[in-house]
Amino acid sequence: MKICIATGTRAEYGLLKPLMDEIRAQPGWELQLLVTGAHLSPEFGMTLRQIEQDQMPIAAQVEMLLSSDSPEGIVKSMGLGMIGFSSALQQISPDLLIILGDRYEMLAVAAAALIYKIPIAHIHGGEITEGAYDDAIRHSISKMSMLHFASTEAYRRRIIQLGEAPERVFNVGALAMDNIKNLPVLSREALEADLGISLAKDLLLVTFHPVTLDTENSGVQFQELLHALDHFEDCSILFTKANADTDGRIINQMIDAYAQKHPGRVFAFTSLGQLRYLSALKCASAVVGNSSSGLLEAPACKVPTVNIGDRQKGRISADSVLNCGVSSPEIVAAIQRARSKKFLESIQHMENPYGGGNTAKQIVAQLASYSGNRSIQKHFFDIPQIAR
Repeated sequence: MKICIATGTRAEYGLLKPLMDEIRAQPGWELQLLVTGAHLSPEFGMTLRQIEQDQMPIAAQVEMLLSSDSPEGIVKSMGLGMIGFSSALQQISPDLLIILGDRYEMLAVAAAALIYKIPIAHIHGGEITEGAYDDAIRHSISKMSMLHFASTEAYRRRIIQLGEAPERVFNVGALAMDNIKNLPVLSREALEADLGISLAKDLLLVTFHPVTLDTENSGVQFQELLHALDHFEDCSILFTKANADTDGRIINQMIDAYAQKHPGRVFAFTSLGQLRYLSALKCASAVVGNSSSGLLEAPACKVPTVNIGDRQKGRISADSVLNCGVSSPEIVAAIQRARSKKFLESIQHMENPYGGGNTAKQIVAQLASYSGNRSIQKHFFDIPQIAR
């Protein structure tokens, strides 16, 4: 069985790597990587090099990312992607395509695979993120997919609510938990040496992505976050930069300017990679921003999260996640609470809603049951009406 995994961003690749390793270990299975998006962009760290360093089998590369983060630029990038994915899928002819999440690059490759009648297995469907158009993209990919691997039981039920048959929808937890369980992280000293920086006792790990459905400019919101960070001069601040979304470049320019203004205290990286990111996370006093890692990885490490604004609104979150508005005073108050001894003590024995690892093995077990079935024909599953 030829299994193709599509990947377009650094974060997505880090999550998928345990599954890639598990697929490669299966006799008679061939892993094909379809690499696209920010992986091929020097501006976003050219993370293709990390994939090559990991010696993953790259079956095709599809250039699609224009040097523009306007709506027009992103739509044109999707069009370029569709053209490139058509050629790539025809060339490598996989038996199954695996897609994680909800990015516009993945919507383009899913649409191409649908027309080529290639079955799709979708990971992290059923979730809600009301502040981004990723929400609609995620549900659209689910409707084009045959197999579904949800991260919680509530998300599994929501996929069924979309009309997907229960026997094709599985609650397997989040792949992020596999890395946390199995990846040996760097010590603080080793991390500092690897990054070439020196960190204060308290570290704020900050990732802020554009809120693509908000009427307010992402730069205005991000400036409020920077004003809030000015209040924590005793902390080191480690930024990981924004994705290639609408207004992503604006945020990244502001990050660079802020780091230059505060040398020795504020550090910015286009891509840390999974090992260094998790190592920094485990050293952090809090994760700050609006990235999904604050809701997935951080709670598993018992690290507080200050989740800003509506980007992740609707997602299931652990007790360690503090939701706040986008104004500077609200962010400051949330960070202060996250750093308090009382709050830290309160989250040490909380339950993580996204499982405890072993997700990759569960996915592979279900893929093995599906082996050889290339049909994409399915019927809409109607939930039985509740008697009134």
